[in-house]
Amino acid sequence: MHLIFRLFFSFLFVLGLSNQLFAQTPSKEKISFHKERRNQLQNQMAPNSVAVIFTTPVRNRANDVDYVYHPDPNFYYLTGWREPQSVLLLFSSVQHDEQGPYKEILFIQERNPRAEQWNGRRLGKEGALALGLERVYERQHFSNFPLDYDAFDEVLIVDFKNDERDNPNDPADLYSMKAHLKTALHFPENFNKTVYQLQQAIRTVSAEDFEALKRRVSWYADNDKSVANDEIIQDFLALETLEVPADLKMKTAFELRRYNFDVQKLEHFLGDLREEKTAYEMEILKKAVEISAIGQVEVMKAMKSGMSEREIQGIHEYVFKKYGAAYEGYPSIVGAGHNACVLHYIENNDIPEEQDLMLMDLGAEYQGYTADVTRTIPVKGTFSEEQRLLYQLVYDAQEAGIEQAVIGSTSTKVTQATQEVIKKGLLALGIIEEEKDFRRYFPHGAAHHIGLDVHDLSNYGPFPVNSVITVEPGIYIPENSDCDPKWWGIGIRIEDDIWITEKGPVNLSAKAPRHWKDIEAMMAQPSPLDAFRLPALSTN
Repeated sequence: MHLIFRLFFSFLFVLGLSNQLFAQTPSKEKISFHKERRNQLQNQMAPNSVAVIFTTPVRNRANDVDYVYHPDPNFYYLTGWREPQSVLLLFSSVQHDEQGPYKEILFIQERNPRAEQWNGRRLGKEGALALGLERVYERQHFSNFPLDYDAFDEVLIVDFKNDERDNPNDPADLYSMKAHLKTALHFPENFNKTVYQLQQAIRTVSAEDFEALKRRVSWYADNDKSVANDEIIQDFLALETLEVPADLKMKTAFELRRYNFDVQKLEHFLGDLREEKTAYEMEILKKAVEISAIGQVEVMKAMKSGMSEREIQGIHEYVFKKYGAAYEGYPSIVGAGHNACVLHYIENNDIPEEQDLMLMDLGAEYQGYTADVTRTIPVKGTFSEEQRLLYQLVYDAQEAGIEQAVIGSTSTKVTQATQEVIKKGLLALGIIEEEKDFRRYFPHGAAHHIGLDVHDLSNYGPFPVNSVITVEPGIYIPENSDCDPKWWGIGIRIEDDIWITEKGPVNLSAKAPRHWKDIEAMMAQPSPLDAFRLPALSTN
């Protein structure tokens, strides 16, 4: 029996290996995309600077079982490399070695036949070079690579998260590589990113922004003792003028000059880059959104009284996988009735009542890019009068938000457009007595970028062409709210993925019906799952 199992698993390993080789052969388009992203970042960097970007650590689920690995989105955006234990160095100026000039180095985990037998093939240096990287070394060379970080005017990094495990049997793991960089950068143990950012803002603040910065600094000081105890912060808050005096600016500059690393610019540069999607990215992202929209459609047709939230989640995720989307972009939110009033409800373990609404917020991740689509539908197939009135209100708010999803607009403008509709509607329905109280039932913003993250990296300025955002207003009225009980337990959100083009907003998720009449019509259609029946379990 054991021999049979070994032969079977050996077959699966070989099959998986061939599939990996086929799936991971990079196209010219993919190679070009990641190379261009590296070049764009290097062009934004100051002379004589280097950026150091680590991928994410392997996350432990329990005991000797790890979560499925997911690379850091910034790292993947720049490299196309999906393996752990890796770090990328990008230089603004040409470097030289015995092979000639170069401006990039990727350090990767080494090939290991035994480890690969258990966990799958590693691509090694040949695989990394096939992605167009100029220099590739195995990770054990990172700590002794002849690079003097003190010689650079700027070392761009993202603040260390300190969330990786230290494997004492692996002196070149991600933990050790980060520890080496910290030592090389003279990175202080008590470094506080918030204090660092506020000091940078104090040093450069204009007279027009002074009062806004003071409110911001005061808020942080009230909520974080490490901020309140900083001497420069204290001096700034004690100012009675509307400008920072020269001596305080000098003191702040002297404090910051202790470091030649910067923990802000890298994310800022990448935020600008990742907001505007290329044609290559749009092709992938459109597919992720379409898959997610089809999932919503199939659930509308399949919905039956007695289905659990988990079962509904399973239908969505089956559709994702059927179309080749291996993962979800975020934990699936499937909440019925009062559960829909919990914004990030992920337990998904209730069986809804027939009169409930079912809120379904799910997104397929396809080739690293994630959609984010929400529909709210009636379990019994038709909306009640109260449900219909509130649904129409959310729909109208979303229409107003989508109108604002144009080049040069902002997430704030989209949100404000949805808020204006909802506050007036809630007032007209008698659910609130004053417009300002609308936030009780619409407590979140209504727009964010999507891409490699469901809340994609962005600087949240004016929308550039070819950015993709969500528009997602909602109304949530929990049990025992301060309004007529007929509204209690109703939670509604409608969310679509909007492509901002020169011709105006394009709804990428329009394949999933969103008007209440169209939802009811779709729910009346037969489902291919109607005939799917599983045998009863022999145990309770």
